[in-house]
Amino acid sequence: MRRMTRLGLPSTYVLVFSVLLIAAPRVSLGQQSDAQAGAAKKTRVIGVVKSVNGNTVTLTTDAGTEINVAIQPATRLMRMAPGQTDLKTATAIQLSDVQVGDRMLAGGAASDDGKSVTATSAVIMTKSDVAAKQQHDREEWQKHGVGGVVKAVDVAAGTITLSTGTLGAPSTLAVKVSKETIIRRYAPDSVKFDDAKPGTLEQIKPGDQLRARGTKSEDGKELAAAEIVSGTFRSIAGAVISSDAANNTITVTDLANKRPVTLKIGPDSQMHQLPAMFAQRIAMRLKGVTPPAPGGAGARAEGGEARPSGGANSSGEGRPGGGFGGGGGRPGGPPDFQQILNRMPAVELSQLQKGDAVMIVATEGTADSPSQVIILLSGVEPILMAASPSAASTILSPWNLSAGANMGTGDTP
Repeated sequence: MRRMTRLGLPSTYVLVFSVLLIAAPRVSLGQQSDAQAGAAKKTRVIGVVKSVNGNTVTLTTDAGTEINVAIQPATRLMRMAPGQTDLKTATAIQLSDVQVGDRMLAGGAASDDGKSVTATSAVIMTKSDVAAKQQHDREEWQKHGVGGVVKAVDVAAGTITLSTGTLGAPSTLAVKVSKETIIRRYAPDSVKFDDAKPGTLEQIKPGDQLRARGTKSEDGKELAAAEIVSGTFRSIAGAVISSDAANNTITVTDLANKRPVTLKIGPDSQMHQLPAMFAQRIAMRLKGVTPPAPGGAGARAEGGEARPSGGANSSGEGRPGGGFGGGGGRPGGPPDFQQILNRMPAVELSQLQKGDAVMIVATEGTADSPSQVIILLSGVEPILMAASPSAASTILSPWNLSAGANMGTGDTP
């Protein structure tokens, strides 16, 4: 089953290592040279330790390449914990302390072929430290995070109106932004939080998907945001025209504008088949009918009036399992669709046939990079029959930013 890296919390090493740019301004990011000392090119590399042999550390860089880092006796080797921002608090370590899986940022002189670096300094974040911090951040987003679709933005007032409702239970939340709020923006060709860039409130537009973490007011109508991540994503309800397994692409007719669109299937794309009963229950909600609970309870009352089943309201709140039946819900709240989605049967690109109805969330894409599928659901014919194409295309939007495993980018929101 394909898993996508979900929208979420920042990788802590990215933030801390960014601070080192200020602490060591003569070192440039990646393998691009911006200064020279004699004939030697000064460079900086960042990645995960793949192996340690003698005084050579082999890194797998974030770009996916490998580079050898030579640690000399004079190399300043330090360990920093996630969240630290001052090299004065770093701890000096020995090369023997460096383990496979640790994160390393090394600066020094690059070889002529660019395949190795003689390090003058190197900073380590251990694999266990990063994992612990990411788990903490993940829990914070789960406890104090909200997600939804942007309805309006008032830059002057510093307020974002967020639609957070589930099917059959529309609701809004006012997200308050201050000077201390961290704002990030997803790249148009990526669903990874590590690729998100610092953003501004002015960049956030109606229709964007947004996830915020912060403190809610007592009445639950406002959230003072400590952190926000947002992005523009494409929501498509359509019918399959063709699929190309060799090139990992799918072409569908967008039912909203009747135009064909070709999308890329990537390693992070989630592709699932909705069971017929599940799709029918969603369709019933779209028609304003509360689906009966499994086993027939909670059906329409005589006279046509819909009654909530299991003592819950029509949104599914107030009972475990939510309103769709089949689990995955949070007790006392709406169902966690991401958990439900992960239990759905996976569907392969080669299994999709011409004319199949699909619902898709995809990246915005660029002229040089086609839109990439984030979530694709097949078996959605009942849903498309119950809603207009424009309405159906937005059904997945709030769920795309649901909290779940890998939350927090590269690994978290």
